[in-house]
Amino acid sequence: MANIQSQKKRNRQNEKRNERNRAVRSELKTRSRTAVAAAEAGDAAEAEAQLRLAQQHIDVAISKGVLTKNTAARRKSRLTRQVRTLLG
Repeated sequence: MANIQSQKKRNRQNEKRNERNRAVRSELKTRSRTAVAAAEAGDAAEAEAQLRLAQQHIDVAISKGVLTKNTAARRKSRLTRQVRTLLG
């Protein structure tokens, strides 16, 4: 356990950020899964809506500093390609 006050504060900040980042990452995974599931079901309109929602959440992750710009672009590209392939 840290004895220095600034390190105690830093530990508290890190815990808060870790929880926040984990929640954002979890939401990204959930949105991506729902988009792929809708595409697998063959529902094109629902898959498009879910894909758009997933992409918006990826953009939110960029603004919160959870993902870098290039990582987000890669994820959006891969997810879009996967959904489009499943829809045919």
